[in-house]
Amino acid sequence: MGDASPRLREALAKADVIAAEDTRRFRRLASDLEVTVTGRVVSYYDANEAGRAKELLEALLAGQTVVVITDAGMPGVSDPGYRLTHLAVEAGVPVTALPGPSAVTTALAVSGLPSDRFCFEGFPPRKSGERARRLAALAGEERTMVFFEAPHRVGAALEAMAEAFGADRRAAVCRELTKTYEEVRRGTLAELAEWAAGEVRGEITLVIAGRTVADAPPVMEDLVGEVARLEESGVPRKQAIVDVAKSAGIPKRELYNAVHGS
Repeated sequence: MGDASPRLREALAKADVIAAEDTRRFRRLASDLEVTVTGRVVSYYDANEAGRAKELLEALLAGQTVVVITDAGMPGVSDPGYRLTHLAVEAGVPVTALPGPSAVTTALAVSGLPSDRFCFEGFPPRKSGERARRLAALAGEERTMVFFEAPHRVGAALEAMAEAFGADRRAAVCRELTKTYEEVRRGTLAELAEWAAGEVRGEITLVIAGRTVADAPPVMEDLVGEVARLEESGVPRKQAIVDVAKSAGIPKRELYNAVHGS
């Protein structure tokens, strides 16, 4: 409650319409904030967002003030809000935000990972195949990456990230940020995946270090050159290929084909 600003309290008290992701939670919040709600309260969540946004736009065009509030995050950032904002902007209706605690920037700040450049990737796909493809597309990302994830999928997500980014990639799991039971666990993706194999609860934000030069896949031309250097030093070609492939973490058949021009 201490993070709620005076501007937020005033906006909730004066709004003509309050669109809440969960109306019951909102009313409890208003009570805790000691805010007397005089406006109309309507539900606004994923399943009804498209239709409700049009209704809310009509209220805005009629001169009413509409406040959108979500359960545990900023409206429009992996939460309902984008559609209404888009419609309002297209209609020339002024839109403003009442900033509050942000899991994205809070997690980034406490992760211990580089924060000068980062990207927010929202929730990874739920299906394993789609998730693997999404993460594979991010394997070359050099910026620190921030994800949201449901507690019951954290273990699977971390395992998939270890597979896509490397088991030794540094990361942080941030749980219940800005709340009573806030917790931050830091380590490699492999270590965190092992921890998450147990029961995980609460709102989860994952922060993953970006790719560094050390993470970059080896250039095949360089590996072929290393095989040649070993041969010149007296190591048989077959053994040189085995040694270099093992060191580079690639299949020896792949290096064999490159050495022999296949």
